[in-house]
Amino acid sequence: MHKEKRVVLTYGSFDLFHVGHLNLLERARALGDYLLVGVSTDEFNTKKGKKSFFNYEDRSRIVSNCKFVDKVLPEHEWTQKTSDIRDHQVNIFVMGDDWKGKFDDLVSYCEVIYLGRTPGISSTKIRTLSGSILESTLLEELKLANQVLTRTIEKFEELK
Repeated sequence: MHKEKRVVLTYGSFDLFHVGHLNLLERARALGDYLLVGVSTDEFNTKKGKKSFFNYEDRSRIVSNCKFVDKVLPEHEWTQKTSDIRDHQVNIFVMGDDWKGKFDDLVSYCEVIYLGRTPGISSTKIRTLSGSILESTLLEELKLANQVLTRTIEKFEELK
């Protein structure tokens, strides 16, 4: 007797792919037999007011090469979730718990589960930290350049 395949669906931008993303995908896949992942397109991210570091093609390629993922779908708009659930016969819809309650309306189509996030990591945190590192590095380089220019000006003034 064949057991019915349990299809799990999740969505995200998956920018700056990190261990938190990997944990979400691994845990989502463990809930079923087949994992579909909707990756937000660049156009959809723009509509959401987000700007990804990596373009859709690269983010989609990264996610599709994760061993827990069976198929990647482009996410073009908020409203496609219900049609994706119907078209792919999804049993379980999964999102991180930062979205808790936002997709409860999908329970009429499938089970909705919100998974806890991996503590201490997020794409936002990586962006903030890397921005701070870049700013401090740039500041140090500017200070060094200022010192070199100051010494150069002093040498020219000595030659007058």
